[in-house]
Amino acid sequence: MAEAGVELLADPAKLAVMGFVEVLSRLPFFVRLMNRVRSEMEARGTDLVIPIDYPGFNLRLARAARAAGKPVLYYIAPQIWAWHRSRIHQFAANTDRVAVILPFEEEIFREAGVAAEFVGNPLLDLPPPSNRRALCRELNLDEDRPILALFPGSRAQEVKRHLPIFIETATRLKANRPALQPVIAASRAVPRRLYAGAKFPRTYSSRDLMWHAHTALVKSGTTTLEAALCGTPMAIVYRTHPITYLLARRLVQVDHIGLVNLVAGERVVPEFIQSAATPAALAAAMLPLIQSSHPEREQALLAFRQVKAKLQVPGDGSKRVADRVAEIAAELLSSR
Repeated sequence: MAEAGVELLADPAKLAVMGFVEVLSRLPFFVRLMNRVRSEMEARGTDLVIPIDYPGFNLRLARAARAAGKPVLYYIAPQIWAWHRSRIHQFAANTDRVAVILPFEEEIFREAGVAAEFVGNPLLDLPPPSNRRALCRELNLDEDRPILALFPGSRAQEVKRHLPIFIETATRLKANRPALQPVIAASRAVPRRLYAGAKFPRTYSSRDLMWHAHTALVKSGTTTLEAALCGTPMAIVYRTHPITYLLARRLVQVDHIGLVNLVAGERVVPEFIQSAATPAALAAAMLPLIQSSHPEREQALLAFRQVKAKLQVPGDGSKRVADRVAEIAAELLSSR
């Protein structure tokens, strides 16, 4: 958004926290930011408020906007169907329209009285990746050998928890399959020191890496859907603060944590949470996926094609997702 010319009121890196315990330590920052956004909204004569995901902050922002008489278009609804579903009524009260990006969300929100519309998934509109040769030259890889992509996360707290496990898992897999070439997907929002000492090459070209990878080890999140769309078999991992995990276990209302599994409606990708995410367990799950002709790999690829079909808006393949959202925004603005 900054590259597109948007004026930022806060450093996005300071917003990149997840979990109950983690957010509490940043509470003063979020209180100050909310007060500033309210002041700016009034001072600038805002005509439309577009919260994007990030429910802890943005649901409060939506409520403040409606109280100030501003229309609200919520884009990328947070996953309140997974936990704390009672918050769905806040959407009915504090939004004018909600643009959802997962196919099953539209019905869930509409049943609660929310004017929701499935606009497709923005991952479908990503530009094509660079060619494999360019990526291999960048990382000094052999074009003819398979790549194992390691996606530990885009937040510092995620990289701290996941990267050591991912590296040990990759080391075990490479010992079993010497031709395998592990590569780490790095995030510019994460301090470089957190990658120091990693013995595998890393790249910021995460989409190119995912597209050309043979298999991937992925932190739970949007990346699991991207891997599916790229046709890259994977295992999903997530570790968080122990207290956050204990609280989440009481609140989570879904059978899977991986978005690819949620869209598929079944466990098509193995998931490893908290203490279950060990290098030994991950390596065992990944070995069949590395073998090109293995039935588990073939089943995953078939499931990924079905997931891709579900993420598309039926009969409306000519428009980009961003264009559909912009049209809703234009409708709200013209109605004022």
